[in-house]
Amino acid sequence: MALQQFVCCSSVMIILLCNGAHSQISGVSIRLGGSGSTRCSGRVEIYYNNIWGTVCDDGWDLNDAEVVCRQLNCGTALKALHSAHFGAGTGQIWLDNVGCSGSESSLTECQHLGFGVHNCQHGQDAGVICSDLIRLAGVGSSRCSGRVEVYHNNSWGTVCDDGWNLNDAQVVCRQLNCGTALEAPQSAHFGAGTGQIWLDNVTCSSSEGSLTECLHSGFGSNSCGHDQDAGVICSGPIRLTGSGSTRCSGRVEVYHNNSWGTVCDDGWDLNDADVVCRELNCGMVIEAPHSAKFGAGTGQIWLDNVTCSSSEGSLTECLHSGFGTQKCGHDQDAGVICSDLIRLSGSGSTRCSGRVEVYHNNSWGTVCDDDWDLNDAQVVCRQINCGTALQAPRSAYFGAGTGQIWLSDVTCSVRESSLTECQHLGFGSHNCTHHQDAGVICSDLIRLAGSGSARCSGRVEIFYNNIWGRVYDNGWDLNDAEVVCRELNCQESKNILHVRSDQIDWNWINSMLWKS
Repeated sequence: MALQQFVCCSSVMIILLCNGAHSQISGVSIRLGGSGSTRCSGRVEIYYNNIWGTVCDDGWDLNDAEVVCRQLNCGTALKALHSAHFGAGTGQIWLDNVGCSGSESSLTECQHLGFGVHNCQHGQDAGVICSDLIRLAGVGSSRCSGRVEVYHNNSWGTVCDDGWNLNDAQVVCRQLNCGTALEAPQSAHFGAGTGQIWLDNVTCSSSEGSLTECLHSGFGSNSCGHDQDAGVICSGPIRLTGSGSTRCSGRVEVYHNNSWGTVCDDGWDLNDADVVCRELNCGMVIEAPHSAKFGAGTGQIWLDNVTCSSSEGSLTECLHSGFGTQKCGHDQDAGVICSDLIRLSGSGSTRCSGRVEVYHNNSWGTVCDDDWDLNDAQVVCRQINCGTALQAPRSAYFGAGTGQIWLSDVTCSVRESSLTECQHLGFGSHNCTHHQDAGVICSDLIRLAGSGSARCSGRVEIFYNNIWGRVYDNGWDLNDAEVVCRELNCQESKNILHVRSDQIDWNWINSMLWKS
């Protein structure tokens, strides 16, 4: 079989009859070869002037690899490999300094120095790894967002959106090396496909290595039209992973130079973590853990001394020391814990005050203020690690939202850990307008806690350096308690108890809190 394939692929006249990943466009053929190569991964070789030759890796990147993968009908480019990853070729090196925009139909249409013009050796042979049986396509699609299409029975087809959710999208994003699933769009969000609808009723646990490993109705078995084509929006070059990680908490990793790497925790703070949470559509930042809280990563440490203002759209837009420039070990890997399904937004909002929004069915929506009170606000403040509820504003105090109104007639007992655990009419059931959007104002850096505590009584705790800590009682008196009560909107202090506990630096307390 190997000999037959070699004979087939050595002839320009019949190369299009080969079963492997070979393509001939404009008289120039392309194939993947080398040690460990597959149908859709290997050393890139082109056939020119009756000779197979390789491509030099000078400037070789994902745009170039994307053209190769598409030319070979191999889906999406996952990696653009350098340094003869699949072994050194022999003979000619046909192309060098290839520069593709990613939209070309053939590698030879991209800019290059000219056939046979190079300053390379075969130790620099370029390679690709393509997604093979899955790709993203459609109107407005990108490398990490688009209509999901799978390759089966020699043709590309779409996936029906029956039961399509974030678990399914997560498998696609991971399969395409595109980080974390942000949304699982339905109803042909990226335009209607054509041809076959290969999969329907896809049900993934999110741990599968490929979408076709998930439960489904069987290839070609569906009751759908292309107006139900499923899509994904992935985070791209950022993801959360590690021991105990979830969709919205974990070790921060970024994708650069064809590999995932970690972020050093030097200077890592809530502003930096907030950018990650927002980039991943994970609500608001709750903590910015240091010291490899989610386990030590491996390989590269890509970023160090990250400094974000928190307004950036991506972590890589923040100031940092430069990719790969660091003096850290993986015991310093940075992490985030995000609020996931809840966030505060709107005009004049801060980390701990704003219009309450919840995430449901792939979109953010607001909460109606019918029966909205401090008990409800207290659950929100605790859920986002913002201390105690000071006010429960109504009537779109932080401006009117848009889109869905997800919750109405919310009734919390205060013991709930999440707003959606409280009683409500059901997602999307309401008789409200956005002029009734509910909000919260939380205490942010101070709270009352402990056995028998209430909204206005309890052990005083301060949020500092990503953790809640207690206040040492040396010198503690009614004047100090009065400041706390006023800060918590609890009127005047009625009583004071001395309970010795963990010590927080008193100078910091004086400078940050007790000045008034």
